[in-house]
Amino acid sequence: MSGNPAQTPEWKKLIKLADTAKTLSMRRLFAENPDRFSHFSRHDNGLLVDYSKQNITAEIMTSLYALARACEIETWRDRMFSGDQINTTEGRAVLHTALRRPAKDSVVVDGENIMLFIHHILRRMQDFCTKVHNGTLTGQTGKPFHHIVNIGIGGSDLGPRMVCQALSYLAPRDRQVHFVSNVDGSDLHSVLEKVDPETTLFIVASKTFTTQETMTNATTAKKWLSDKLETDATQKHFIALSTNEAAVKNFGISPANMFPFRDWVGGRYSLWSSIGL
Repeated sequence: MSGNPAQTPEWKKLIKLADTAKTLSMRRLFAENPDRFSHFSRHDNGLLVDYSKQNITAEIMTSLYALARACEIETWRDRMFSGDQINTTEGRAVLHTALRRPAKDSVVVDGENIMLFIHHILRRMQDFCTKVHNGTLTGQTGKPFHHIVNIGIGGSDLGPRMVCQALSYLAPRDRQVHFVSNVDGSDLHSVLEKVDPETTLFIVASKTFTTQETMTNATTAKKWLSDKLETDATQKHFIALSTNEAAVKNFGISPANMFPFRDWVGGRYSLWSSIGL
């Protein structure tokens, strides 16, 4: 839609309903409708959304749906899934949704079925992780990796950090993952004190590979590793997650050790891209 949603009749009706919602009694709502939970909850793919204990009624829900349709939510949703450039500020598609779609699907952007690219990278990621876990991928001195240090910030840090924390009980005990995001040197220093340079793999996660905080920490880690091993071990101990191959090569990381993603992946949704390695 064009214009301000707050000027629509649907919005104005919701404003009035919001005033009445303030006086609703949850006990009374459940007493009047013993099936309230089933009416105001949704369950799909193992996810339960229970909004029965919110101050809403059937009329409020109907009005919320009416506002969504007045704002053409369904049209914008379909345009997002199809790869239209709905990011108007940057002139880009918004296709983090494609990262979670099966390989058999087709999503065409600028004449390319991007599902082929996405699943090619996912297979490369799986192969790489397998080699790290079984010890066939080794560092400069031939030792397998026991420490993985993720250097990133924002979406290149928070998503992977959350998943590693949430699923830590599934992690192999001989692998430790560390995260560095703060440009304050003490953040990186505290991690480097815990790791062995011979068995440490650094993941530099940056969409542009120019983010100041990330590249400062990555450069410091690179020097630390070279000093400790008395040689430039970047090719053996660093991998890149980025869209900028030229900058990755300039840093000293081989394209073979780069896991790319595309600019239609926004930072806050990047976990499902190679950022989630």
